[in-house]
Amino acid sequence: MTMQVEYTGRQVTISSTFRTLAEEGVERIAKLFPRITSVHVTLSAEKYRQTAEVTIKTRLHEFLGISESTNMETALREALDKAETQAIKCKKKLEAKKRTPKVEKVTAETQLLRPARKAAKLVPRSVEDLDEVPAVVNGTRNGRRASSVTVPVTVHSFPSRTPIHEPHIVRSTDGVALRPMTLEEAVKEAEFRDREVFVFRDNKGHVKVLHRKRDGKMELIEEP
Repeated sequence: MTMQVEYTGRQVTISSTFRTLAEEGVERIAKLFPRITSVHVTLSAEKYRQTAEVTIKTRLHEFLGISESTNMETALREALDKAETQAIKCKKKLEAKKRTPKVEKVTAETQLLRPARKAAKLVPRSVEDLDEVPAVVNGTRNGRRASSVTVPVTVHSFPSRTPIHEPHIVRSTDGVALRPMTLEEAVKEAEFRDREVFVFRDNKGHVKVLHRKRDGKMELIEEP
């Protein structure tokens, strides 16, 4: 493998097993994005928590995988899997963008070939035709009383109160971080989990919330 992988161990010894495992995972991602500029693997241990963080940067993209476990090898495998999942999603989006213009072109050509509908011609009645209309004088038509015409009327009734539907609430822990994070790490984790709302704690233990607004920007909400 020609790509140089940078390792950082915090209370953890970087063994050959970890190096081989990390390089194999990076090789799988390199098949999707060959132009990798840097790879950084950070392994840290704190009491019973083993944390692995893998950052892979290309010329235009960056993939970040973070995982915690009681076993460092398991944490490293899961972090590599997360980074690979991000790379696969990014590759599919790029391929979809390349195919989109062709589909739009075929749709536009189909609409142009559709024949235009002809407007119906309105033929005005001649003055002579008016003589054929029976005259109505004092409620009679040609000496006979005109029959009454019944017009159907539809009456709609509306409820006096609008029913209020109870919201359907689903509990989820996917939008909550399991460990303290920096703001940059929280933004990347929210992008990876594809969450509109992401709750995390900073290194000082303060609760913060990331919220994606309608314009796509991330809004940071801090506890008072």
